[in-house]
Amino acid sequence: MRTRAWPSLLVIAGLLLATQASASEVGWSQINVAGATPNSPVTTVALYYPTQSAPRATAMGAFMLNAAIQAVPEPKVKGLIMLSHGVNGSELGHSRLAEALARHGYLVASVRHPGDNWQDNSLLTKTPERYFYERPRQITRVIDAILLDPKWKDRIPYDARGPRVGALGHSAGGYTVLALAGGEPDLARLANHSKDEGAEDPIFCSLGRRLQTAVPVNPQAVASTSLMDSRVRAVVAMAPVGVLFSAKSLAAIQIPIAIYEAERDRFLVPRFHAEWVARNIPKAELHRVPNAWHFGFMDTPLMPIPTPDGDVGADPSGFDRAAFLKQLGSDLSAYFDKTLQP
Repeated sequence: MRTRAWPSLLVIAGLLLATQASASEVGWSQINVAGATPNSPVTTVALYYPTQSAPRATAMGAFMLNAAIQAVPEPKVKGLIMLSHGVNGSELGHSRLAEALARHGYLVASVRHPGDNWQDNSLLTKTPERYFYERPRQITRVIDAILLDPKWKDRIPYDARGPRVGALGHSAGGYTVLALAGGEPDLARLANHSKDEGAEDPIFCSLGRRLQTAVPVNPQAVASTSLMDSRVRAVVAMAPVGVLFSAKSLAAIQIPIAIYEAERDRFLVPRFHAEWVARNIPKAELHRVPNAWHFGFMDTPLMPIPTPDGDVGADPSGFDRAAFLKQLGSDLSAYFDKTLQP
């Protein structure tokens, strides 16, 4: 039997003082990253990072920040976490989770996806054939830019495997980060799912049917270049779009993957999406959030935001979103601590 030796009171006091001295607050700033071509739109990125400056509450559009804007970052961070929002979303919609990770020592880069955000849905309406491929590539371009940025490149740790990079995404953002991990979209699955299970997954399939009018649904529609980014070492996908992924590509994923499903998700019914992904990725962790709807992973907005599944800020009776996000922020910090180590 292993016996644990408890440290002396002096050692405990020293540890507490060291912890207090290194405790961080949250800083926030914004950058713009150039697109793939001179005519492509820039990608707006919200950066959350550890700082010693005092935060303050600041309303930004529909969401509230609790951060020190334009504060000086700490000299080093634990790693870079990419954050991808859902359809028509915002780089600010997951601020509670981003702030928790920043407070824990991470640089979080929350991307406003060009052509798929609250101001601009042209990626879906004008070029839907590019939708499932362009989103992951946007994240990769932001990783490229941050790792070259003089302000950040020396703050991000490297080891024998390269920079320590993780990714976190919700809904379509969950799809995006799983694609970065090696998941490959099979657009034929989109048509078959809408045909066979459309009545059981109606909200997603209504979007899927609109996409099918413009997206060629055949194996040749898959982009010639891989969407995988080998710098991404660990992924968390929250209520992800999952039905598109081929089982073969999911089975080949080698990095740590955690999947969160909302038990009462009507936007993306879990058995077709989160559970499909978790069943097919070796050693994937599946976490079921009791009594949660699809938008329970987002901050509660300051104003109504309507969706095909009701208001973003609505929750089932008895679900405490604030308490859940606080716990999830702590869990995500621990998860990336574990999975991004060399």
